[in-house]
Amino acid sequence: MRLLKTAIHPDANPQSSTMFHRRAARAIVLNGENILMLYTERYHDYTLPGGGVDEGEDIIEGLIRELKEETGAKDIDDIVPFGRYEEFRPWYKNDFDTVHMDSYCFTCSVHNELGETQLEDYEIHNGMRPVWLNIHEAIAHNEHTLANSDKKGLSIERETFLLKLIVNELL
Repeated sequence: MRLLKTAIHPDANPQSSTMFHRRAARAIVLNGENILMLYTERYHDYTLPGGGVDEGEDIIEGLIRELKEETGAKDIDDIVPFGRYEEFRPWYKNDFDTVHMDSYCFTCSVHNELGETQLEDYEIHNGMRPVWLNIHEAIAHNEHTLANSDKKGLSIERETFLLKLIVNELL
């Protein structure tokens, strides 16, 4: 899968001896200029649906599982590789100081009507919910959060980069 970008957080050490690798799958679901996103109240941002792929799980299986859990998506079809976003981020758990994360992004289609989500407790606590919105509004919202919020999460730069790339290449 083509490499879209390598991002190194200023507090991460890409040469660390206490680094672990994490794979994630992320869904790009478009309906015209509308895109299926996750809004997270805690960070006041929009992110692509998806997340960590379990040990031994195929990347496509992980994509489908995460998309169903986080958005209640049904009839997931037409899965096509888009690109990989690589990042090195600080990590403060489990005896590691750095995480090397590869986010594998795929375009796909889903039924417009979403079903019930199966969010994890921390996702519920963070105020996460699936939404369809105009992709340009999502970019503007994230850019405003980047410029003005002290509660933004580490993923917002990745997500905003991906949204702009989606506009340039898919719309």
